[in-house]
Amino acid sequence: MKNRIRAAAVLAATAVLALSACGGGDSGTTGSSTTLNIVGFAVPEAANKAIAAEWNKTEAGKGVKFQTSYGASGDQSRAVVAGLKADYVHFSVSSDVTRLVDANLVAKDWNAGPNKGIVSSSIVVLAVREGNPKGIKGWDDLIKPGVQIVTPNPASSGAARWNALAAWGHITANGGTDAQATEFLTKLFANVVALPGSGRDATTSFLGGTGDVLLAYENEAILATQAGEKFDWVVPATTILIENPGAILTNADPKAKDWLNFVLSKDGQRQFALKGFRPIIEGVDTTGIEGAKDPANPFPAPEKLLTVSKDFESWSALSKKFFDEKEGIIVKVIAASGKAK
Repeated sequence: MKNRIRAAAVLAATAVLALSACGGGDSGTTGSSTTLNIVGFAVPEAANKAIAAEWNKTEAGKGVKFQTSYGASGDQSRAVVAGLKADYVHFSVSSDVTRLVDANLVAKDWNAGPNKGIVSSSIVVLAVREGNPKGIKGWDDLIKPGVQIVTPNPASSGAARWNALAAWGHITANGGTDAQATEFLTKLFANVVALPGSGRDATTSFLGGTGDVLLAYENEAILATQAGEKFDWVVPATTILIENPGAILTNADPKAKDWLNFVLSKDGQRQFALKGFRPIIEGVDTTGIEGAKDPANPFPAPEKLLTVSKDFESWSALSKKFFDEKEGIIVKVIAASGKAK
């Protein structure tokens, strides 16, 4: 119960932050009549609020206000297609932006720049209870009897897809076959006790006392630690570089371009870093990251870091192979586990 109360307090604090940062301000003339609509997946909400507050201090962002909507990445993407107003989207996976391209809401060359459309990054980690009572050291420990896992649902959550890809890569990037990787995922999902709709919902469930291990973004672990949560996390020997895309819609307010430029700047990436994300450009100040395991080295290099382009070809290819609603390997594994709603 104590953990649940603490988790509720964290969410309440986030809500207050959202209200204060969204307000922007009416001072100045540059953007005093502009409201940008940001639609994103749940995990980077605090970081985007911090970036907005910093941008409002600049000439380009002066007086600009924000309307925001955050939730599971896939759900948010579908909502924009269905009519949810957006000037800028920040999703967990590139396939959720592709959905908007197919709907003629985002330009086909949205990912043509030097950052390839990516605005934030992290890695998959294994969050465990304080003191690591189950002795979790890596992926193989997760399939042991009695280990209870929390991970979001790939049907709605981009975070869940990154988790599943990291687990798959633990086998295939270390000499295993697809059949062996499928067997490993089958055993892993047999130990799943909660399959929430989003990465943020999964974190809340874990902080509330569910499970022994949470498959999570590294930045979620750091952010929760900043909020006073007491738990540990393990960077597995093999993990994956999480690359979150951002894009401006074709009918966006012109100010959205200035916003994206700031997001990609050192100042914008510094705010991401302060909330636990790994900067996507060189030269960003990563000192003073509260909640990091080692403040002197807040973003340690994993032993083996997988990427979509190097290890999974592309989001288009992996989406079909793993997450197709009927034939996707991971979709079938979860369906067979009986854990999906």
